[in-house]
Amino acid sequence: MNFQTWEPIYESILADFGYPREADERARDAIAAYARPFDFDRLDCSNDRVAVVGAAPSLAAEVDRVADADRIFAASTATDVVRDAGFDIDLMVTDLDKNPETARALTRDGTPVAAHAHGDNIPLIEEYVPRFDSAHVVATTQAAPRDAVYNFGGFTDGDRAAFLADALGASELRFVGWDFDDPDVSASKAKKLRWAERLLHLLERRRGERFSVLDGRRDAIDAIPTD
Repeated sequence: MNFQTWEPIYESILADFGYPREADERARDAIAAYARPFDFDRLDCSNDRVAVVGAAPSLAAEVDRVADADRIFAASTATDVVRDAGFDIDLMVTDLDKNPETARALTRDGTPVAAHAHGDNIPLIEEYVPRFDSAHVVATTQAAPRDAVYNFGGFTDGDRAAFLADALGASELRFVGWDFDDPDVSASKAKKLRWAERLLHLLERRRGERFSVLDGRRDAIDAIPTD
């Protein structure tokens, strides 16, 4: 998804949460200081089934569903669950708010990490990103991309992973460890999950694919226009 297409969706998210765009831009500029161009051929997903792994409590019980995926893109702490189960990941997607040491260790071992900059994580960017191996960092923003800071669409770690897999040519997206109705999350997180649901609904329509994670939910989703 190019930024021209993403921008009106982004503006709706900003308005809904009351986030200042300028803060996202400051965060983007902060991570740009450490970013370098990434060779996306390393993550070419053409003709690949990609497991997009979320960090819902259900993940531990269903993590083996990643076994026959060609690639595994894991969001935040889902990375630790997948690795503890004995599977290697291809990409960790994180805004650094829960397990940045996992992200640091992965980059040091040569595994790519999509490190996301947004308005309230500048201190985390400045603390952790300089300690990553920059050759294995995909710096991302939800604001306008700049230099080696990319924007593929998406809002939460999980749906950003899906948008990344789509942009990298995935033939199929399989969702593992997702729960849009987790009763244990905060009101703010629940609202973010509503947006994640809406964004995945948009993505499946753009792809001409039906994501099983949305089965039984589509009729209640406030659809984002595809145009």
